[in-house]
Amino acid sequence: MNSTPVPVPTPLNPPVRPPVIRPSARFMLSHPAHCIALGFGSGLSPVAPGTAGTLWAWLAYVMMQLWLTPMQIGGVIAVSLVVGLWACTVTAEHMRLLDPGNIVWDEVVAFWIILWLVMPAGLTAQFAAFVLFRIFDAVKPGPVAWADDLFHGFGWKGGFGILFDDLVAAFCTLLVIALWRVW
Repeated sequence: MNSTPVPVPTPLNPPVRPPVIRPSARFMLSHPAHCIALGFGSGLSPVAPGTAGTLWAWLAYVMMQLWLTPMQIGGVIAVSLVVGLWACTVTAEHMRLLDPGNIVWDEVVAFWIILWLVMPAGLTAQFAAFVLFRIFDAVKPGPVAWADDLFHGFGWKGGFGILFDDLVAAFCTLLVIALWRVW
């Protein structure tokens, strides 16, 4: 029996890994999960896709307010968390990255939660919430860094990890806003 030996990975013979997929409009449109996870194109921004996704979330929330009650928006957010878990999981696996920066659905849902809980609020207060959330999400102080390190990998655990740190950043943002209002 003639069999070819499987090469053992060594520093001189590293394991072959499939290349990382860079998102594009074609990639986004190739699967419904990609479209959702990439924030309907906002995650394709070449500069600061997380900020672009948060801006898209802000605009989408303002539009939702025109047609939906706060209770209905809460329902949209709840469904978006479940659908987002699926979309982020699938898209990260297809991109072959644990937490791709282009996946922005985590920012979208987290910022919707913030706006849902602080509204009604004027434009200045909404902008302050935006800035606070972006700081917590980008800098990842204390609890946000802990949440970011907690769940890694592919599959549902990794998909949850993508969402979790942004949910903690949203909580921190809401905590600062609440303390500001009390003070």
